[in-house]
Amino acid sequence: MVLARKTGQGWSTLMLRAFHHWDFPKGVREQGEEPMQAARREVREETSVADLAFDWGERYFETGPYSRGKVARYYIARTETEVVEMGLSPETGEPEHHEWRWVTFNEAYDLGSPRVRQIVQWARQIIGA
Repeated sequence: MVLARKTGQGWSTLMLRAFHHWDFPKGVREQGEEPMQAARREVREETSVADLAFDWGERYFETGPYSRGKVARYYIARTETEVVEMGLSPETGEPEHHEWRWVTFNEAYDLGSPRVRQIVQWARQIIGA
């Protein structure tokens, strides 16, 4: 999910780093879970962010297949949360990510892979960032 937070300098978005890869919070749907439910749960589990407002509706962007055929669906939500607490993986008991940052959309574009850059461009256009 693309999390957007309005600051005095404009819009920022939350990026998570796992090893050398920056991305937005995301994960796998559990059995019987709707995509939006899964997105909200993954955000809480990975970042502790619970105050999500869908000011731009429930529009989403789906990536093309990557990494063994995975397709990720991204929504956009506004949050007022500034401090993030990264959760632990239930499988390993270790953090799923190594770092988090609130960054501008330009910085997110620079940090992201070509797949992530598509999401940044889509979200930036919708938000007007």
